[in-house]
Amino acid sequence: MKHRNRISASQFIEELQSQGRYTFVRDEARKRLKVTSWAAYLALRRLIKTKHLVMPRSGFYIIVSAEHRAVGTLPPEWFIHFLMQNMVKPYYVSLLSAAQLHGAAHHQPQIFQVMIPNRAIRPIRSGNVKVRFYGKGLFSKSELIDVKTPTGFIKVSSPETTAWDLVRYSKQAGGLDNVITVLSELSEKLDAKKLLSVVKNHEDVLTAQRLGWLLEKVRRKNLVVGLAEWVEKKNPHTRPLDPTATIHNAKESQKWRLMINANPEAEA
Repeated sequence: MKHRNRISASQFIEELQSQGRYTFVRDEARKRLKVTSWAAYLALRRLIKTKHLVMPRSGFYIIVSAEHRAVGTLPPEWFIHFLMQNMVKPYYVSLLSAAQLHGAAHHQPQIFQVMIPNRAIRPIRSGNVKVRFYGKGLFSKSELIDVKTPTGFIKVSSPETTAWDLVRYSKQAGGLDNVITVLSELSEKLDAKKLLSVVKNHEDVLTAQRLGWLLEKVRRKNLVVGLAEWVEKKNPHTRPLDPTATIHNAKESQKWRLMINANPEAEA
């Protein structure tokens, strides 16, 4: 009789879903099921085998609703905020994943990209989704916005910070050809004053030089007037547009103090 109030693990996840929740930790399940930690582990493991749950991090579970079971997990924007809370790390959705949320991803990103302070950490896999983390020393300078998802709100880089990150971390964003393609679409969401503010906050002249040139290349000169003036005042050294390519036979952009050693083109 004393166990009459116990519920099964299946009933527990149904209960959470009825509350609009899709993540939980093992200790919460243990308390609700009124069992030992080992018994809770075994019960949840059975649900992982039937693909009702996935555990991307030890002790952290995602409830996989029926319509997402083929992928083996929920869309990452549904669970990333709760995952980062569990990891006790500040974060924001960044690079191509942020661009996609702003409606500017030309191709579906293969991974979900997340920026964290300072040093990168190992990626996490949830079903068929890989979450990759990038370290940013200037994390606190980033302008963020809250984006609503079916499970709440997530932190996402603003369009202007997304543009800056794409250029600063161009290798992680698929190279300059991919960056300029995404910028050509993202530029519609950019505000010149906000962009200049983001650039000044980051105080990275070389990224500003490259960003300005790329935006001019996609015919958005209206966005770079203040940016060009700021770069000129900094009087930077002439640097290559593409840090991975040779500067042999490269032409110089005096306006942006760049050796144009690449010819990135936006895809149609």
